[in-house]
Formats: sequence, structure tokens, C-alpha cells
Amino acid sequence: MRRTGEPMTLSLPPFTRALTWLLGINTGVFLLMALLPLLRLGVVPAYINYFCALTPVDVVHGQIWQLVTYSVLHLNILHLLGNMIGLWMFGSAIESAWGARRFLELYCVGVVGAAITTVVLSYTHLLGDPTVPTIGASGGVFAVLIAFGVLFGDQEIMMIPFPFLIKAKYFIGILIVVELAFAMSGGGNVAYVAHLGGLFFGWLYVRRGPKAALVNVGFAERYYGMRNSYYRWKRRRAAKKFEVYMSKHDRQVHFDEHGNYIPPDDDPRKGNGGGKSGWVN
Repeated sequence: MRRTGEPMTLSLPPFTRALTWLLGINTGVFLLMALLPLLRLGVVPAYINYFCALTPVDVVHGQIWQLVTYSVLHLNILHLLGNMIGLWMFGSAIESAWGARRFLELYCVGVVGAAITTVVLSYTHLLGDPTVPTIGASGGVFAVLIAFGVLFGDQEIMMIPFPFLIKAKYFIGILIVVELAFAMSGGGNVAYVAHLGGLFFGWLYVRRGPKAALVNVGFAERYYGMRNSYYRWKRRRAAKKFEVYMSKHDRQVHFDEHGNYIPPDDDPRKGNGGGKSGWVN
């Protein structure tokens, strides 16, 4: 990838922290599923696929964990490589720009959004079947793709295997058209509906996520403001009680309106007794 007007380079994107975790989890699960049959535990992957793949009819009957678990299962090495390479090539830039937390939020929104889209549309019997399971991380990957297209729309990317460059926003537009066409035609055994769900929820997060974050910041500011007001009230109340206590023992101490101790030399009332040292707040 390169910016318009910059010389083209062959540098690869870095492995950022959250991205590396996602790559590791998906690859680790795939290797575990491949290893179990070699240990004569071939029945275990079948159970994992049965309970963890996204099957709409199971989800509506309470197996809601499938909205997430389906995303770490992959059919074969090509399925895994396609998703992980796409996640690496585009996700690294998103995490570098947004940070690990928001990048993971985007990915998870895409995964769950794609699952919800698949479940809902499967019951129309026009785009899917509620009894057919779905696996793969494509929902999260396509959310990352649409975010890249929105945030870095003018960056040019190589259309592998075609030897030419195209701006990211045009690439995403072509991708959406292709996904819609395949989804409407049935799409074979590829979950194009999940891809479209990931695209939609990823776009929604990019457009609405920052506003939600501002709402959370505003709420946090109000919460901490109220908490600090409460602590200041407690300090003033404690100072008043201490003044009363000391006056009963013929000692005069004074505090200002904020509950801070006033040394006798600084007290305009010049009460009797008291030391020169004050409390540190």
C-alpha cells in the first residue's frame, strides 16, 4: 500500500499487538483441530464444530455463544490463510491508527454483526437456510476492510494477482458489488451474507463508534465530577466536626471553605492554640 504520489514500496505491514493475538488464536484453533484426529480424538473436532459453528436454528434456541465461536473455526488451510492475510494486510493500519482496544471492538462488532445478519436472513429462506452451519472469521475481516476503505480511501493498494494499483475506496466499492451479486445468486458454500453483514456493521461502527465513545467520555466526566464533589463535601464536613471537637478541648483550629487547614499565623481570626504545620491535601 502507498499514498498517492509516493513511490511504491514492497514493505509489509507490521504485526501489531491485538492483530497478533487474533492471528494466533485463529491459527492455534485450526492447528488444534488438525492435530486431534492424529491423536485418535477425531470425534472431538466433530463435537466442537457441532456446538461452536454458527447454526441459526441453534442460536434461536439458546446457543448464543455461536455468535462468536464460529469465527475461530475454518474449513481448511486456504480458508484460514485467506482470512488471516486479509486481516493482517488491512488490520495493521487500523490498529496503528486507532489503538488495540478500538481495533478489537471493530473486529468483534463485525464478527457478531455478521452472525446476526446470517441468523436473521436465513429465516427469510431467500438468503440462507437456518439449518446450515457457518464458520470463519470473514465477518470480522470484512468489517476491517470497510473501515480501511473509509479511513484510508485514497491509499492505493495492489489488486493481486492483477498488476495494477487501485484506491482503497474503489476496491471496497467493487468488493461490495461482487458480494451482493454472489449473495443474490446463492453463492455456493461461501457465506456471502456473513460478508455483507460484516461490511455493514463495520461501516456502522466507523460512522457511529466515535460518537458513542464521546457519550461515554461525557458520562465519565459527569461521574467523576459528582464523585469529586462528594469527597469535597466530606472533607468540609470532617473539618467542621474537627473544629467543634477541638473547641471542646479549649483549642481553636480553623479551616477554609474548601476544608483546608489554616495555620494560626495565616488565620485572620488569630484563635488560641494550634501549631504552624498544616495538613497536606
